[in-house]
Amino acid sequence: MKTTKIHSSLVFAVIAITAFNSCKNEQKQNIDEVAINENIEMSNPKANSETVAVGYKIGDEATDFKLKDVNGKMVSLSDYKDAKGYIVIFTCNTCPFAVASEERIVALDKEFKPKGYPVIAINPNNPEVQEDDSYELMQAKAKEAGFTFPYLYDDSQTVYAKYGATKTPHVYLLQKENGKNIVKYIGAIDDNVRNASAVKEQFLANAVNELLEGKEITVKETKAIGCSVKQ
Repeated sequence: MKTTKIHSSLVFAVIAITAFNSCKNEQKQNIDEVAINENIEMSNPKANSETVAVGYKIGDEATDFKLKDVNGKMVSLSDYKDAKGYIVIFTCNTCPFAVASEERIVALDKEFKPKGYPVIAINPNNPEVQEDDSYELMQAKAKEAGFTFPYLYDDSQTVYAKYGATKTPHVYLLQKENGKNIVKYIGAIDDNVRNASAVKEQFLANAVNELLEGKEITVKETKAIGCSVKQ
């Protein structure tokens, strides 16, 4: 009887170790697949540009909105009377891709707000689905990450849907033209959302600089890489 118990324990241990290793291998495989897919998607931004099925396209007019920021203030694009345009970024508290982009977003605001293109960040996630994307934790995130721009709460989830944003982060560059906010660039901040030190091409910064120089934007769309918006 004692031998049987020992034998059973050994069998259980072997099964547990095998299952653990299997889970680890599966997790590594999933991470590797994400990395491979990301590299493929970003290797040629023109060939792999993604125009969302529903939402704004290049050249469309983006309507204004009024959303609450982390200080309890209602913010609209029209509040920025002297702006030449806007860098609208859909992001959130929790997505690893969004977190990896935080310092870059702060740097973009620091560089381009004085030139007329302020960053406007919007959290599109439903906290009932992703509880760590609540308004209260947005307030903590903005303080912790040193956000220098408004971080707005799309509590009705209507603004992100109108834009057609599908990822966090997902960028929309707007330019004021004859009193209208025209979409000029859609997609990613740069070509390596996971690692800022490995970035080779800064899609968004290049697009803003081309607008400032009065030039046509060379790369108008790229594929946004990030977590899916939580509806």
